[in-house]
Amino acid sequence: MQMSAVRGAIAEAASTVVLPVSAKLTCTGFTPDAVTEPHFFCGEYSVEFDRAMNRALDVVELTCRVLVGLADDEAAQRLLDAMLSGSGPGSLKAAIEAARGAPGDYALGGLAHDLHVMRVQGYRWYEHQGASYIGAELIIKIIGEG
Repeated sequence: MQMSAVRGAIAEAASTVVLPVSAKLTCTGFTPDAVTEPHFFCGEYSVEFDRAMNRALDVVELTCRVLVGLADDEAAQRLLDAMLSGSGPGSLKAAIEAARGAPGDYALGGLAHDLHVMRVQGYRWYEHQGASYIGAELIIKIIGEG
């Protein structure tokens, strides 16, 4: 798998969420120097190589973050909660998993065999380049050719 392309495709999928307020989610497939909030980005990842013989399968766990500004603490947390829900128009899980394609198709337009948003973790305050945000991490499991 070409991880730069995979991360870009996941950011593109995440950008399709419909937020419950007038804000628009900005998304990047890399960790940005600065964020325009609310912002989703793909961060660090780990790779388990050779899960099948002859480099047939690798398994990646990708950590993504979503950060929301703090103009209003309660409103920011409601917006974050909507993006972290398991379903609905504002759900990052639903938007990202829609990029799995139809049954039998490869995920992310052929970049991976499959993916699954496994969990949300780290719901807390984050500091990014000196600014504070409320945010959380999404852990995505991606499988594909080695």
